[in-house]
Amino acid sequence: MNLIEAKIPGLFLVENNLLRDNRGTFLKTFQKSVFEKAHSDLNFSESYYSVSQKDVIRGMHFQIPPEDHHKLIYVPKGKILDVVLDLRKQSDTFGQFESFELSSENAKAVLIPKGCAHGFRSLEDDTITIYAVTTEYNNVLDLGIKWESFGFNWGISKPIISARDLSFPSLEDFKNSNPF
Repeated sequence: MNLIEAKIPGLFLVENNLLRDNRGTFLKTFQKSVFEKAHSDLNFSESYYSVSQKDVIRGMHFQIPPEDHHKLIYVPKGKILDVVLDLRKQSDTFGQFESFELSSENAKAVLIPKGCAHGFRSLEDDTITIYAVTTEYNNVLDLGIKWESFGFNWGISKPIISARDLSFPSLEDFKNSNPF
């Protein structure tokens, strides 16, 4: 397991060791001693998964303080284009984004710091994405940024997006109430 810091401070691409043999595959998705070197306050509280069809975009999601959280994202089946947007006003990379391809084939994961929005585009049908977060879900503090408002090219003209995700404010509109 190897953590590679991205240009956004506190954001890490995780290179996992995927073991394959005649029985199938084996993958360690978390090792506390490795991850604590990146963020000493990692204490996962909840885990979820989603199943998405090709061309679904989910995001850009985050929780605001005091329930903001770190996220660990990985894909045990299928493939996604994972996107992270820095919302931290004091960060040198505020408003910047990074993207990563995560798949069952490459066994990579992303460790996302507090204060960043997260979303992804599913690149294959029936893709399973797993999320582990360090705080519990709070529907009052769970917010988002509109997927097309911050300059990222999703590479698709007609994505499948939930009504909730379509209702999120633009990054520009969010700046006025940004608690990060």
